[in-house]
Amino acid sequence: MKQYLQKLMNGENLTMEEMTEASRLLFDGKVTESEAGAFLGLLSLKGETADEITGLVQAIREKSPAIFTVEGSVIDNCGTGGDRSGSFNISTTSAFVIAGAGITVAKHGNRSVSSKTGSADVLEHLGVSLDNSPERTAELLQENGIAFLFAPNVHPAMKAVMKVRKDLGVPTIFNLIGPLTNPVNLDTQMLGIYRRDKIQLMGEVLKKLGRKRAVIINGSGFLDEGTLSGDNHLVILEDGNLKTITLHPSEVGLPTYSNEEILGGDSERNANIMMSVLRGDEGPFRDTVLLNAGIGIYANGKVSTIKEGIELAKESIDSGAALAKLQFLVEQSKQGVV
Repeated sequence: MKQYLQKLMNGENLTMEEMTEASRLLFDGKVTESEAGAFLGLLSLKGETADEITGLVQAIREKSPAIFTVEGSVIDNCGTGGDRSGSFNISTTSAFVIAGAGITVAKHGNRSVSSKTGSADVLEHLGVSLDNSPERTAELLQENGIAFLFAPNVHPAMKAVMKVRKDLGVPTIFNLIGPLTNPVNLDTQMLGIYRRDKIQLMGEVLKKLGRKRAVIINGSGFLDEGTLSGDNHLVILEDGNLKTITLHPSEVGLPTYSNEEILGGDSERNANIMMSVLRGDEGPFRDTVLLNAGIGIYANGKVSTIKEGIELAKESIDSGAALAKLQFLVEQSKQGVV
């Protein structure tokens, strides 16, 4: 590790291979806590590169007992978290809408870190098991078109850095990489990030990770979701190229709302919001989900415009398809769990 610390102290970037090797040392417990803290602090101070983020992600995924491939195109729409907005579970609700539109969704997520309710918290409240084996998860993806991958179960190696991250008490590279570590071999992705200055960087990482199509989004108000309060900033990965656009809700036929109108709460409150959206209730929660699900459907390549994606999202909700995906997951995710 000392050679990598020296490079970082000199302000030099690590290659992808060096970052992968340094990350293996972290996860294998072959560094002291002081070295681990210095490594993460120096990376953050220097500014993480696409190669460094990709190298870390590769090390995390190679340690996962749950890497698998699902037949056909698969997407995830997980965000980084960290925006501290207090919004309801937008991406989790949108995931069922995307699945209801006929797209396989490997929904990766965790318990709450910076918000009141994480994706795992709200799904657990609704009755979804968090303890499916990789084999059962793969079955659910094929049968239902959506399953939940609980991060601690699929990335046990991350426990090795939990203490040093907590002791540092400041954001590090690990606050950026959650959505990148999905153990399913994704070909498309929608990734929300609260750091607007990092959306281009994350596009470069997704390209290095082999995504065929992706959308990276920073919402109005610096949320890690699309919002209806103003301009959203997007980077689109397509055919190996990155394109930056802004998107106002009025451009896709949606009204504007303040971000205060999409506040959530505890797991019960957010579960009720999710169910109301999936049952077809109108208002700012539904319209926010329509925007995000529409972008996700577009990111997958099922449609050629975001507006067309929003129309498919409406059909997914209004036909009952999105709700059926959640109900199936609640009923079937407990099968085979001891």
